[in-house]
Amino acid sequence: MYFDAVIQPPELRDAGPTAAAAERLGLQALWTTEIQHDPFLPLALAAVATERVQLGTAIALAFPRSPTAMAYTAWDLARATQGRFILGLGTQVKAHIERRFAAPWDAPVARLRDYIAAMRAVWAAWQMGERLRHDGPYYPLKLMTPFFNPGPLPYGEPPIFIAGVNHGLCRLAGETCQGFHVHPFHTARYLRENVLPWIGEGLAASGRGRSAIQVSASVFVITGQGAARAAMRDAMRRQIAFYASTPSYATLLELHGWADKGAALAQLAARGRWDEMGAVIDDAMLAEFAVEGDTLAEAASAILARYAGLLDRAAFYLPFAPGERDAEWAAAAEVFARG
Repeated sequence: MYFDAVIQPPELRDAGPTAAAAERLGLQALWTTEIQHDPFLPLALAAVATERVQLGTAIALAFPRSPTAMAYTAWDLARATQGRFILGLGTQVKAHIERRFAAPWDAPVARLRDYIAAMRAVWAAWQMGERLRHDGPYYPLKLMTPFFNPGPLPYGEPPIFIAGVNHGLCRLAGETCQGFHVHPFHTARYLRENVLPWIGEGLAASGRGRSAIQVSASVFVITGQGAARAAMRDAMRRQIAFYASTPSYATLLELHGWADKGAALAQLAARGRWDEMGAVIDDAMLAEFAVEGDTLAEAASAILARYAGLLDRAAFYLPFAPGERDAEWAAAAEVFARG
């Protein structure tokens, strides 16, 4: 299992040094998010500051960007990283796409399928000199003159990971992608009984085996001792409660018999009673979502034990920051390296 990390440098200028420090400590891929900042700009700086570590988005939102615009960004980062870039895409939800980005939203699985096919058509035009002709239902593309063609890559097109929670996107990943980003709000049972079988449907439909796709996830971790550990437990309860209040995750809650907790949390969220939500997450529920250990190395061992045979890549739900617990990060990387 590969050991990755999320990087969220507070300032863009810190992205290069942060990535270089993570590479020195033995991490194998670094992921950026699209929350409060653009996910691609830090990777451009990380690309020139590193030599080995893979760099990717987990995730970048697809629908606010055209497939061609995304194709250019991914192509440039693939070239800058000398083939180490991974394009991780996500759909978000209707309210954000329509009201935060003023972009179209409908049939997200079908739209993302066409988006990926359109982007790959652009890449094929650049890589192999094919005429651009994509007649998909959402993103028809028919124009790519030599002046706008950046030329082929010696590394091939970037691998595509997509993120999702439910059946449609899991199956789509199995059909057409090289990776799947599991949402941090997950359990090992949900992976085993739902996510992997759904991905397997897509793999079977495309005639591929399990080795054709990597399954990646960030895992909630609780570390420390005494009051510090108790505070981290409370923080994890609040984070889990926030996710559990969202209807998109109802399938997971129902699998575990927690539908009533989801309904209660949704009511609290609707009333703005955020401070009360963490109390709904009892110890048994917390244990299904989070691993614990005194140190990050102990948490790494717990991840390996829980997710063996389920995940190909894992990261802590804890951004890497150089100078903070470096020795623990290095020790966790050694745990993963030993397997």
